[in-house]
Amino acid sequence: MVNLIDTHAHIYATAFDTDRTEMIENAQKQGVSNILMPNIDLESIPEMMALLQQYPNCCLPMLGLHPCSVDADWESTLSQILAFYDTPKFIAIGEIGIDLYWDKTTLEIQQKAFRKQVDFALTKNLPIVIHSRSATPEIIAILREYQGKGLNGVFHCFSEYFEFADEILAMGFYLGIGGVLTFKNAGLAEVVKKLPMDRIVLETDAPYLAPVPFRGKRNEPAFVWHVAKMLAELRGLSIGEVGRITSENAVNLFGLDG
Repeated sequence: MVNLIDTHAHIYATAFDTDRTEMIENAQKQGVSNILMPNIDLESIPEMMALLQQYPNCCLPMLGLHPCSVDADWESTLSQILAFYDTPKFIAIGEIGIDLYWDKTTLEIQQKAFRKQVDFALTKNLPIVIHSRSATPEIIAILREYQGKGLNGVFHCFSEYFEFADEILAMGFYLGIGGVLTFKNAGLAEVVKKLPMDRIVLETDAPYLAPVPFRGKRNEPAFVWHVAKMLAELRGLSIGEVGRITSENAVNLFGLDG
């Protein structure tokens, strides 16, 4: 069986309330050995921790404040979130970053929240998982400030131009590739053909961005297989080889038990 790791899935979301157990079992049957869970805000932590307890060898948590959850009270919220760090083992700080798609007026506080979480990640020697929407130049500018300090991580749901990818890779980061790869007119396929395989990890971003042939429907970790299949076709590899390489990348980045 092909071994796959979904490095980014919100399986604690209400979209899975009616069939969460079945959804996880379906993923495992499809060869998904690990599902990595990015945190969003304070409210998402309890359900995420419950999944960790129920599936300790499969569902692994991150800790962070999503940029769309950054508001005027972000410092208090973030302080409460980071206080959870000393309980279970978190594998990363995320998802964090900057999102200017919906609201550009919060850029300054988003930048401050991002820097604070990057600093926290460095003190804990953890990778960061970056959410970037309409803000990749702004994020890269901040990351340049940390070059040489040992920071690493992944740009989740990468769908930018190769020029951005080139700079991101030069800073030592990985690229998270998901369902957008299967979208006919997204342009990501041509970029992915040029990327080094040892810097790619697979993800779904479930329940969002389902790959073809499920586009427009609820996404789930089992569908990462379709992303792997497309990547295999683009790179002239077997799906087993793609699974092996991308899983090794995820193990190396997140310090998983390989």
